[in-house]
Amino acid sequence: MEKTNRDIGKGIRLVATDIDGTLVKDSSPDVYPEIVQMFRELTARGILCCVASGRQYHSIRRMFAEAGEDILYIAENGAHIVYRGETLSVTDMRKEQAHEIIRQMRACGEGYEFVVSTPQGSLLESRDDAFIRLIRDSYHNQMEVVPDVLKDDPQIIKCAMYHKDSVRRVAEEELIPRWREHVKVCMAGEEWIDFMDAAVDKGNAIRFVQEHFSIDRGETMVFGDNENDIGMMKAAGMSYAVENACDAVKQAANHRCPDYTQKGVYQVLLSTFGGEKTIG
Repeated sequence: MEKTNRDIGKGIRLVATDIDGTLVKDSSPDVYPEIVQMFRELTARGILCCVASGRQYHSIRRMFAEAGEDILYIAENGAHIVYRGETLSVTDMRKEQAHEIIRQMRACGEGYEFVVSTPQGSLLESRDDAFIRLIRDSYHNQMEVVPDVLKDDPQIIKCAMYHKDSVRRVAEEELIPRWREHVKVCMAGEEWIDFMDAAVDKGNAIRFVQEHFSIDRGETMVFGDNENDIGMMKAAGMSYAVENACDAVKQAANHRCPDYTQKGVYQVLLSTFGGEKTIG
């Protein structure tokens, strides 16, 4: 007899989801209340709920503050993992690589902005008020605008470059070919390209969490939409690409679900684990 979602759900101990493009539209400042309530219900049942994002820890912690204290945060694409306020893992970029990437991002010219991530928050050199508001007010990053992000030799765990509407041309023609053999570099939505240490990947972060909490791959359910979610798809027994996901994620996942406009992640969790249906 074919297993139903409810049957499969009985074996799940870890649920992890991306945010931007998966739960909500890119750069949204908040998540919808149904998913927060679902996380609370799953946590009460002993299921570990995890948010795995390219955003910084402080940003995603604020988004899910009402979900309780037991949410696990995979931030900066896996470079920073935090649970109950304790850092479980942090992976620095090699200094010489990070510095060279920053110099190259600076040289991209007008319209290209960048963020340097540390475990304590974000550093910006930008003079663009709209970009500063995006990082401060939409992403709710803990951030500081400085004349030179390298001046005090910060502990760098990620560099990210942004271009309104799309960064893809420069990313695919220049940055990815230059760096893909040396660091982890990937598109993180249409407007962002992320650089981390070569060992950093959401999939590796999920495997770290699985080992730390003695959870098997077959007990893991994940959701994603973009290239930085592919590793996560491969680390889970149940993997869902939202309908708006890029083709590579759809190929890596073993299931699909409706997109964020239809609250697809919530729909899957509701059909798998039950709860009160509150989709409007």
